[in-house]
Amino acid sequence: MFISNAYAQTAADSALGSNLTSFLPIVLMFVVMYFLMIRPQQKRAKEQKAMMDALAKGDEVVTAGGLLGKVSKVSDVYVTLEVATGTDIVVQKSSITTLLPKGTLKGL
Repeated sequence: MFISNAYAQTAADSALGSNLTSFLPIVLMFVVMYFLMIRPQQKRAKEQKAMMDALAKGDEVVTAGGLLGKVSKVSDVYVTLEVATGTDIVVQKSSITTLLPKGTLKGL
């Protein structure tokens, strides 16, 4: 009396249409997340690796700790920085964050 009659739907009509429409928002969310988060992060990592591979003697750099120095020696994993006249420190290559333009340290 108060309950309407329930009729069974055919399996082909409901399964194909509902599966496709239910997964579409999830797929779109992953596509948007790729372009907004993953792709820019991969691009920055590639640029950082290229900068570390291109380090040479005489480059002026900033470390992750905020130290400024001039590269005096480069090895596979470590870089020796001259932070003051006669004062050299050894840091890991991965701790170098920024390559400064030539002559920046003289202006400080």
